[in-house]
Amino acid sequence: MSSFMRIFGLLLICFYSHVSAVTFQEFPPQIVKESSEVQIQCSHDDSGKPQMLWFQQKKDSLVLTLIGYVYGQGSPTYEGEMEKQFKLTKEETTKGKLIIRSANLSDSAVYFCAAGTGGYDPAYFGSGTKLTVLAKDSEIKPPTVEVLPPSTKECQNKIETKKRKKTLVCVISKFYPDHVSVHWEIGNEERKKGVATDNMPAQPNEGGFYKITSRLKVDAKEWFNPDNEFHCIASFFNGTVTANYTDSINGIKALNTGKNITTEDYLKRSQAAKLTYGVLIVKGCIYGAFVMFLVWKLPGSSGKRNN
Repeated sequence: MSSFMRIFGLLLICFYSHVSAVTFQEFPPQIVKESSEVQIQCSHDDSGKPQMLWFQQKKDSLVLTLIGYVYGQGSPTYEGEMEKQFKLTKEETTKGKLIIRSANLSDSAVYFCAAGTGGYDPAYFGSGTKLTVLAKDSEIKPPTVEVLPPSTKECQNKIETKKRKKTLVCVISKFYPDHVSVHWEIGNEERKKGVATDNMPAQPNEGGFYKITSRLKVDAKEWFNPDNEFHCIASFFNGTVTANYTDSINGIKALNTGKNITTEDYLKRSQAAKLTYGVLIVKGCIYGAFVMFLVWKLPGSSGKRNN
């Protein structure tokens, strides 16, 4: 397959995947030790797509590298020297496998299976299967999760309802490999609005572990409510099952008050303080004018008595 054909095919696959009428069966990610044989399966529901293509996408790369393809029940066609490391098999039109003969660390990637009719017709692909290859002496380590409260100085001078926000920070650290996803819950309900999570770093830190942070931005009135419980959940796949690791924190009461602070209370107190300050200024002006009147009046009265 020429370079032009590979690029053209990729464009078709990337574009048409969003409107695909082909449904792919999803397969879980895999974590294996190096030198292991790996089998990645593909299954879809459209028997009218006889061509099955396989692509590899390395971490933090936008490039899909073609491994090879099988048309119908024919023999596989490989790109370059891919046959040395990979083997393509096909059980039937809609089912096939990608076999990595002896996985090495560089084979860690997401592998995509695509289905098409061949030629210039569009191809469709599934969500991909993530593969992580570990060194033989590596150990799987679940994450440590810690939720940090918002800064006391955040938005303390803002009065407008829409601008008064508080940001909670969740630190997910000391885990390996990088099979972690994060979500937030308030009470028992998942919260998606206001969530921002770091992208997974390309490599672990010097200690051999990964670390990411996730932030949840909420209205100040939600944070200043001790009945609200904020949960950060890190879902970690250990090669066999996915387990959740969680840390939580409760909202707090407003300082120096016996009740929860609300935006309405804050506005009322600010307006009352402004009104009181204005009244004091007016009283001060009236008192000053009265004193000036007395100072002006008394000398005039004294002069009249002398006459």
